[in-house]
Amino acid sequence: MIKAVFFDIDGTLVSFKTHQVPSSTVKALDLLRKQGIKVFISTGRQLHSINNLGSLEFDGYITLNGGRCYAGKDHLIYERAIPDEDILSLLDYQAHVELFPCAFVMNNDILMNYKNEHVEELFALLNFPEPPIREISYLKGKTVYQLIAFFSKEQEPRIMASMPHCRATRWNPLFSDVVPSDSNKAIGIDQIIRHYGIKLDETMAFGDGGNDKEMLQHAGVGVAMGNASADVQAVADYVTASVDEDGVYQALEHFGLI
Repeated sequence: MIKAVFFDIDGTLVSFKTHQVPSSTVKALDLLRKQGIKVFISTGRQLHSINNLGSLEFDGYITLNGGRCYAGKDHLIYERAIPDEDILSLLDYQAHVELFPCAFVMNNDILMNYKNEHVEELFALLNFPEPPIREISYLKGKTVYQLIAFFSKEQEPRIMASMPHCRATRWNPLFSDVVPSDSNKAIGIDQIIRHYGIKLDETMAFGDGGNDKEMLQHAGVGVAMGNASADVQAVADYVTASVDEDGVYQALEHFGLI
């Protein structure tokens, strides 16, 4: 029996076209909670950057691709940051080898080294304000949980070699989310269910991006959205309709949860 359902936000709960949660999804989440099934967010966003879910309520949050996990609204139960040595190594690489736009994501702050048209395109897609450009010296003494790194698939191997304790996950050709090598949404699920006393086979997860693949493979039931890429759909147990075609509602109805 499913007792907890984990949802990615962008492209899963929220449409890239309307930047809103479809009414069918709002109804589905309400029905789940009324039946005592816990609902959780699992996102690459920081907690305070979740600005597109309206008044919807959740039982907890996996944020920063597993970097910080919360029970309830703000009770931190787990965190994992990028090692300082990897940040310093990356800054050295950018200074002496190859410069590319990069957002450094902290708990309550984001800064960018500089921006180009790819940066503008991404944040327009997310309907989210572009982070401020600041001197990298601002990072001194700060804890960085994630990078939004604007490099191509061809650049990725050589750039990631400068950060040996990190991994890159890509859900858009413009950029990769760079996180600690031992941090992902699947690990976040483990932290949440340990806290709530839920078994892994009692979980379901919904996602659409490359950073959702581990989560979809790990959960008791993994559901890929119809707008997900082929490689994401391939690792899921079930593929539903797209976010704009009531995919969340249809899948939960298919599995008899609503």
